[in-house]
Order: sequence, then C-alpha cells, then structure tokens
Amino acid sequence: MTRFKIVFAVLLLALHAQISFAQDETALVEKLKQKLDQVHDYVATGRMKTDVAFIKAPVGNVKIYYQQPDYFKLIRKSGISILPKGGVTVNMNAIMATKSYVALFAGNAITDGFPTKIVKLLPMNENNDIVLTTLYIDEKNLLIRKAITTTKENGTYQMNMQYGRYNNWGLPDKVIFTFNTQDYKIPKGVTLEMDEPLTDADRKRMQQKNGRVEIDYTTYSINKGLPPGVF
Repeated sequence: MTRFKIVFAVLLLALHAQISFAQDETALVEKLKQKLDQVHDYVATGRMKTDVAFIKAPVGNVKIYYQQPDYFKLIRKSGISILPKGGVTVNMNAIMATKSYVALFAGNAITDGFPTKIVKLLPMNENNDIVLTTLYIDEKNLLIRKAITTTKENGTYQMNMQYGRYNNWGLPDKVIFTFNTQDYKIPKGVTLEMDEPLTDADRKRMQQKNGRVEIDYTTYSINKGLPPGVF
C-alpha cells in the first residue's frame, strides 16, 4: 500500500469515527428531548434569591408557568426580579426546542459529583439567537446537570440544575443561574421589577458585575392545564 493510500485510509477512519460520535450524541440528545417532552405544561411555586451587583434582594416567593414549546412566565408580586430574557426558562425545554442542530461530543466531566458527557449543540438556523449550547448530560439518569448557552444579544449564561423529587420528568428541584451583566443590554436584555426605577449610575454599575439567580422549587403541578390568558 502506498503512503498516499495509507494517509487516505487514516483520514477515512477518522471521518467515520467523527460521524459515529455525532450520531451517538444526536441519539442521546433526542432521548433527552423525549423525556422533557413528557411535560406539556406545569405550574410551579418556589423561592427565588437574586444577587446582582450591588443589589441584595431578599428571598421572595415566585410562581412559574410553562407550556410547550417554550412559553415561560415567572411572577413575583414585589421586590426585584432580574432575569435576562430567554435565559431562565430553567426547565431547558426552550433550549431543547431547537429542531435543527448538530450535536458534537466534547469530552467527559464530573459535574456536581455525577459523571457527565459534554455535548455541544450548534443550531443550524443562522437566525437563531442561540449560537452555542454546551450540555453536561448525566447519561445514566438522562438529566442535564449543567448548561452553558452563548447568545447573539445577551452574552453567555450558565445554569446548574439539582434534581430530586421530579427527576423522572427532567424537572429540577433547584436552579442556579449565573451571568455576566456586562454582556446584557439594560433594560433591553433584562426584565426589571423594582419598587423604584434604576438610575443611570445604577445601570452602569450593574453592567460591571456578575449576576446570580437561585430558584428553589417547592411544588410542581404537571400536565394539569393552565388558566386562560397566562401568556
């Protein structure tokens, strides 16, 4: 066998291995989507803690509504709720709603004590606001332990999920959402619910700090339908 044929054969094997990996990861992501698709809608209650820059908001009660494919609404009657738009859907269904994507294997990691497979999702639609999503998938339990999402408009944000009572539905007991406020356009990219409006100086300081939102879920009512006019 000539040297050229040997090199060509090696390249073919490498290409075949890469395609096989992509097929494996696509199958894993599809299984994960099927699990999440069991949830047609839910109403959840919980407690939310917001820590953004100089703002130390008290822990507050929240009510959250979700409906397929990606309708999401969080209600907090008073205080501060700072959530980048499109960011905290927290059930991952909005991110996983992408139909055309390339799934690439990116290694293995231990995430919060669990073995996970790292999979990068590249949307095929160039008009999609999401540029790249990196999932840390607990393959054994078919759960997303961590997700890092890069968007065109609102920078990069990260979600860490902890599971317990509702893991059969793929719904977390707790979500920790972190983001760099410098990457967000205020107020365009941020939902602000405050007793008093922010000053320009406040907004400038916010854009120089990191943000963190924690949601501890108390209850879920799953697939029971939603009140009309929620969204």
